[in-house]
Amino acid sequence: MSHGKRHCRRLCRTDLSASGGGFIPCNRISLLHNGSAYFPAIEAAFDRAQYEIYLETYIYEDDVIGQRIAVALGRAAQRGVTVHVLIDGYGSKDLAQSMLDSLRTSGVETLIYRPHISPWTFRRGRLRRMHRKVVVVDREIAFVGGVNIIADSASSDMLPRYDYAVAVEGPLVDVIRLSAQRLWSAVSWRHFRKRKIRDGALPASAFTGGGMRAAFLMRDNFHHRRDIEAAYLQAIREAESEIILAHAYFLPGLEFRHELMRAARRGVQVVLLLQGKIEYPLEYYASRALYGNLLDAGIEIYEYPTSFLHAKVAVIDGHWATVGSSNIDPFSLLLSNEANVVVDDEPFGAALAQSLKKTVATDGYRIMADNWKQQPVGLRFIGWLSYGLLRLMQGISGYARTDGQAENHERKDNNASSRTTTILQFCWKRIFCGNDKRYLLK
Repeated sequence: MSHGKRHCRRLCRTDLSASGGGFIPCNRISLLHNGSAYFPAIEAAFDRAQYEIYLETYIYEDDVIGQRIAVALGRAAQRGVTVHVLIDGYGSKDLAQSMLDSLRTSGVETLIYRPHISPWTFRRGRLRRMHRKVVVVDREIAFVGGVNIIADSASSDMLPRYDYAVAVEGPLVDVIRLSAQRLWSAVSWRHFRKRKIRDGALPASAFTGGGMRAAFLMRDNFHHRRDIEAAYLQAIREAESEIILAHAYFLPGLEFRHELMRAARRGVQVVLLLQGKIEYPLEYYASRALYGNLLDAGIEIYEYPTSFLHAKVAVIDGHWATVGSSNIDPFSLLLSNEANVVVDDEPFGAALAQSLKKTVATDGYRIMADNWKQQPVGLRFIGWLSYGLLRLMQGISGYARTDGQAENHERKDNNASSRTTTILQFCWKRIFCGNDKRYLLK
């Protein structure tokens, strides 16, 4: 048995088992790149559905894609399929009521996750979002990834969003289906306190052709708070040759950053493919505030300027791979409901790695350490001010990390006034002292 295979089995026995099932064999996992592959795949699955459909999405847009998917869901509902659609109330806050009415009129059961949103409150509940992108059809196929129900291109003159999802066939589908059922039941109870899933005995899947080991990981605010992050950390600690991460939003905590830097310093090639276009300025500049320390550790950083990067994927040592909805930032790791699939398979890992490396080679803009140190003071100020503001918001909302190794470093200055002073002092030092290690976050 190769070291890589032994390594994956250790992961199965440790972190992944915390999600309830660990790695499950005999699956077939297919990689889907961008909405151009994802939307036809889920539409075809809806047209094959005989019993039930679950669809969970953070954003549902009333555009050509949203309308196309709505029609496909309506067709399924009209022929007797039970269709459940769960939409996040913040991500889809601009969704027209006419679209919701159209879905419900066609027989699609539709719920909004946390629909009441006020921009004038710091109540913790308003920050807990349903960021999952999950589709389950019967017990035959499931889709997990980062693709929302929205047209691929942000505008007519821009290339499609860069994103990934996976199609899952095999026994792992039942695990994903159970998770979707439980989330639907919880939201349904909060809305109506009387609705129940019409859950008959669905026939077992007839699929028998898979040979891939995979696990379903989720993050919630109950029993699975750190499952996705813990799996990442364990894989990074055990990495021997290569780590490739591609994330739309990358603002890792102290422990995650240190594990990446340790990996790079022990000779592992660490490659980050990150957002190159400004979609949310505060998080974009806050993420760049961390570049200096990462570059000093030998980590390669590439930005993707061609279109909006929306991927949340990783490949480690060519065989451990994950695709899902979870970014490496406080929103995903501390607040939201997220869902990822982890695959232990060398051909799958090689395919995803090849796709990412091709993008890095053709469209990636490399951030060089020497050039980064020469950036203007103004840009340095914007980066660390943005980082400080995000940390301040995290502290005020009560979501600073209070568990694990990072607790000893990050629970100081809990009241707003002292935190503000500390952050401003820290930003000032970083602006004028650069990467002086006396002023690192440690």
